[in-house]
Amino acid sequence: MNVLSGDVRLAVQVQGDPTAPTVVLVHGYPDTHAVWDDVVPLLVKDFRVVTYDVRGAGASDRPRGRDAYRLELLKQDLFAVVDAVSPDRPVHLVAHDWGSIQSWEAVTEPGARIASFTSISGPCLDHMGHWLRSRPSVAHLRQLLRSWYVLAFHLPVLAPLVWKLGLARRWGNVLRRAEGVTRSPARTLKADAVQGIALYRANVLPRFKAPRPRRTDIPVQVVQPLRDAYVDTTPLDLERWVTTLRRRTLACGHWAPLTHPAAVARMVAEFVHDTSPRRELVVVTGGGSGIGRATALAFARQGALVVVSDVDMVKAQETAAMVGGHAYRVDVSDGRAMRAWAEEVAAAHGVPDVLVNNAGVGHSGSFLSTSTEQWRRVLDVNLWGVVNGCRAFGELMVDRAEGGHVVNLSSAAAYLPSKVLSAYATSKAAVFMLSDCLRAELAPAGIGVSTICPGVVKTDITATTTFSGVGEEEQACKQARSSRLYALRGFGPDRVAAEIVHAVRTGKAVVPVTVEAKAARLLSRAAPSALRAIAKLDVL
Repeated sequence: MNVLSGDVRLAVQVQGDPTAPTVVLVHGYPDTHAVWDDVVPLLVKDFRVVTYDVRGAGASDRPRGRDAYRLELLKQDLFAVVDAVSPDRPVHLVAHDWGSIQSWEAVTEPGARIASFTSISGPCLDHMGHWLRSRPSVAHLRQLLRSWYVLAFHLPVLAPLVWKLGLARRWGNVLRRAEGVTRSPARTLKADAVQGIALYRANVLPRFKAPRPRRTDIPVQVVQPLRDAYVDTTPLDLERWVTTLRRRTLACGHWAPLTHPAAVARMVAEFVHDTSPRRELVVVTGGGSGIGRATALAFARQGALVVVSDVDMVKAQETAAMVGGHAYRVDVSDGRAMRAWAEEVAAAHGVPDVLVNNAGVGHSGSFLSTSTEQWRRVLDVNLWGVVNGCRAFGELMVDRAEGGHVVNLSSAAAYLPSKVLSAYATSKAAVFMLSDCLRAELAPAGIGVSTICPGVVKTDITATTTFSGVGEEEQACKQARSSRLYALRGFGPDRVAAEIVHAVRTGKAVVPVTVEAKAARLLSRAAPSALRAIAKLDVL
């Protein structure tokens, strides 16, 4: 169908049940409505989906002159489409790139008939203008470098010449190489690309020179692709301008509708059905006591929904009650049980944003005195428990494509050799290296990995630590002695939890906790022979 906006004819496509909620998709530059071709079939099952070619693109009219592409006219076009396709009900707006920029103009208009707005890779130019006027920072420099093309588009001859010389014809190949796009949208027409340069010339400098206060009470979801080479909305103080704001990330480049249509459709559907702020979901293994419980409490204080597991269901439930979360009994050494639990968590609560592989057991004894069964117990829990957690939840996090963070509890023993901790130190060293390998593998998916290396910390692990070559009575004495020594150290699990939260927020890779852990980490890199000498002493 065609819709008139003033004297400009807009080509509009409508699909789906007329009685269903209406979702309007707005494309960017130098695209057409075809950029949404893989998203539409995923939404049309539940929504009435509307796409259209903006002025200057595709089958819509191409008015001449820079002033014909001012934001206020683009806003009028959007409202004309909304009035035509949904005259009686508000619509849910989804936009990408310049589609988002012009949609922000509409969303920040008082009385706009928009129920929700999902913005992908396109800021409000006024919000960006206010931010650029704030104190200069590294983020400002990065954005200026990203936006090199904006300056190029203002040059009188260069930008039109590049498109005319064949970039439009080769645009599909450019997207495939730069973005990993497997199916390019309809070929960009030379006339569209050249005329669309007016979008930049008519709007960018005026808005940056004199940014307006643009506020909205419409619920807004901002999706930031993690590998976007052109736009980063993360530093913008959107909370200042938007009453109800949900920020989300997507592990992809700029053209998310082309590379990750399923993730885009899922985010849109979730936001249409529930525009309330989304709580961070944190999963903690071994959360019944010690560092696990303290970590659950620390994330809960920041508003996260926490799911904990433990082999002791009573303790897990106690922690869950403290944080208003959920408890499960799970043996982390059982790979099948862990995978089933991960699927259960995803079905009931969603895919976690943060996974903390904390469950662990202690063991002390020389290599020769440690039995095969004791080795197996330590490796099953301390190493395989982490492997199982990373595999079960890591696959879900990668498939979700929204990034996330994995925290693996290692130990200072990972790099501090001891003749009486061969099994325990080996398991923790393996976790350390696993984390390094996993960090490299998951980086393209936007998933960070932090390795936490506590030293002597007062936790319940000392009460359950086993010892090689001793009877039950002597083992009980050793456990009591270890507990007293660790208590005298006075370093509580809450301080480890604070370091874990900080590592997740900052993306820190390796975090030694306690003075002795930091000193040993330094020595392991600067003077490893000194640590090997210390290992021969009876200090642990």
